[in-house]
This record gives sequence, C-alpha cells and structure tokens, in this order.
Amino acid sequence: MTVWHRRSLLLSSGAAALGSLTRPAAAQAYPSRPVHLVEGYGAGGAPDIIARLTGKWLSERLGQPFVIENKPGASGRIATDVVAKAAPDGYTLLLVLNNNTLDAAIKDRLPYDFQRDIAPVAGIYRQPLVMEVHPSVPANSVAEFIALAKQRPGKTNMASAGVGTGTHIAGEMFQMAAGVSLFHVPYRGVQALRDTVAGQADVYFGVVASSLPQIKAGKLRALAVTTATRSAVLPDVPAMAEFLPGYEFSAWYALGAPRGTPSPIVERLNKEVNAALADPAFAAQLAELGGIAIPGTPADFGALIAANTEKTGRVIRVANITIE
Repeated sequence: MTVWHRRSLLLSSGAAALGSLTRPAAAQAYPSRPVHLVEGYGAGGAPDIIARLTGKWLSERLGQPFVIENKPGASGRIATDVVAKAAPDGYTLLLVLNNNTLDAAIKDRLPYDFQRDIAPVAGIYRQPLVMEVHPSVPANSVAEFIALAKQRPGKTNMASAGVGTGTHIAGEMFQMAAGVSLFHVPYRGVQALRDTVAGQADVYFGVVASSLPQIKAGKLRALAVTTATRSAVLPDVPAMAEFLPGYEFSAWYALGAPRGTPSPIVERLNKEVNAALADPAFAAQLAELGGIAIPGTPADFGALIAANTEKTGRVIRVANITIE
C-alpha cells in the first residue's frame, strides 16, 4: 500500500468518525437559537393555549425562546404546509392536531403529504369535545335535541371550525349515530364558537378548553362530552355514549417536525415533552383544560396518527365529505 493510499484511508476513516460524532454533538448544542412552533388555528383557541403552555416549558428547559406562530386558515393546512417545507433542523415545529389525519383523505390536492412530510415527535394532550347549544335551543339533553332535530330535519344549524375539522367530524358521527340531519355551517376556526355564543348557530361540537368558560358563564348549554366517559371538569355532563352506545371522539394535540429532522433532536424534544407531562404543575394545567396527558415515544404518536387516519377516513367516505 502506498503512502498516498494510507493517507487517504486515514482521512476517510477520520471523516467517518467525525460524521458519527456530529449528529449527537449537534443535538447536544440544540437549540442554539429561537425555535418556531407553528399552530394553525389562531390566537385564543385551544391549539394556541396548548402551544403556548408547551412552548413555555420547552423554553425554560432548553434555554431558548420557543416562538408561537399563529398561521390560521384552511383547517390548519396552511401551518402544516409551512412546516412541511421548512428545513429539517429542529427550528421549525408543528402543533399537530387530530385534524391533520384528515389530510390522508385529500392528499392528492395538497402540496404536502402529512404522513410522509411530518415526523412524529411527541403526544401532548387528549380531550373530549362537548356538544353544546345556545340557551335559546329548546333541548336540555341529547335525547331532547335528537327529538327536536327529527322534527325539523335539515333546519337545525350545526357550526364547525371548518369542513373536515374535528368539530365537523364529531358532528357527522353524531348525525350517523342519532339518525338526524343537521344543516352544517363551516366557519374559520374560533369564529364558530363565537357565533354559537351569539345565537347564530344552534349546536357546536367544541373543544372543552375553549368552551368551558362559555359553559360556566351560562352562554352555552353543554349536553354531552364526546368521549366514552365523563370529563372531570364537567362531571355533571353525561358522555355521549350514555345516549349513543359506541360513540367516541377525542381531540388531541402533539408535536411534529419536518421529515428528516435528526433523530437525536426528535428524541431530545420527546424527552422534554414527556418531562412536562410528568410534572405535576404542568399536568394540573392540562387537567384544568378538561383532558389528560398522552405521554409516549415518537413511535407511539405515529401509531395514534395511523389509527386516527383510518377512523376519520371512514367517516369522510360514509358522509361523502368533500374537502376543497
């Protein structure tokens, strides 16, 4: 072997060794500048609340600002597109919602493929939706509401945060289970809640975190929560399954990153989010919002995405929902 060949081999092995050290070293240095956490539903709503709680924790733990970017519109798809196209370096993250699993049903019309382009990082929080009506609606229970809707098919207005959002899917599942027909009025994000409070819509399947203050103030009447069991923050409100056996729908929030983000960075973020969920003070804040923490690995979150994609896709097909 010549001197030149020996030198080339030494340089190659040295470069390989350096490469093997670079990624862990980069993860240790992460983050070295502000991180942007993008959420797609606007300031003041439940996603914004969860994003800010999570961002505050990560800022304190990792020593860099986690800046919350509100990019509302298109049922969260504008925000998802921003993150899907961002550099996979851990400095642009996405607050993922169960709504994102609907993208699989319309991916041929999107500039991204959610399951391909967004890497699962960590689950954060799961909560029920609450079926709520304006006080002017003459129904004090789910049974009374079903009877009312059957008396005037297609004339009872159901608000949602947009076509194909969780608030819409929960309502479609209710119509299938109850055998009623409601007139769907899609809004843009939190405006659906505001217009239900204003009496411009009869019923809304809203997330507990956003709806709770309106319910407590008597501006909305809660008829049921959409999970299989009652919620600790609304113990007197029955679960939908008490009226419609088998009915279950949950909203959940999680953290995602652009596909290709180095696994050491994903693992570090996952570790810190799970530390937050194990912290009594942080967990108490989530409990006050009406839900429970969903700790786990990135693979656990990936499994949740797969299961939800199958479930919501089935509803979209049966209800013949068209998402533009």
